[in-house]
Amino acid sequence: MSNRPSSHLRLTAVDSERAVRLDLHGDLDHDNADVLLETVTGELAAHPRLRDLHLGCAGLGCVDSMGLSTLLMIRRRTDEAGVLLHLEERTPALNRLLTVTGSLEYLTAFPDRAARGTSGSGDSRADTEEAVPDRPADG
Repeated sequence: MSNRPSSHLRLTAVDSERAVRLDLHGDLDHDNADVLLETVTGELAAHPRLRDLHLGCAGLGCVDSMGLSTLLMIRRRTDEAGVLLHLEERTPALNRLLTVTGSLEYLTAFPDRAARGTSGSGDSRADTEEAVPDRPADG
């Protein structure tokens, strides 16, 4: 049993008709992940003309398996809604988690624009966000 106090997740939202930015502060874990999913689901429903959802991750603490699962669910929901998901200001710990689990490309790549009914290439967003450094070799 841990005596460490829970780091509640706080969200700061800035929205417009076509873009929403949620800054995450605290841990995205089993105790808090539902807060983010409910907020994103509400934003998607409240903004039918939404094109971009930005998640600011600079203030993000630890992310456990439930937090990762929530990010994956958010990606599925944004894809279904035709909204681009942007994970911005990712921390080194978040990048490491996404790399180790093989979910970095899925969470940061643009979906096929043809499926969204827009023009443009289906290029990855890796060049518009922080580059992920290679992990050092063991030894």
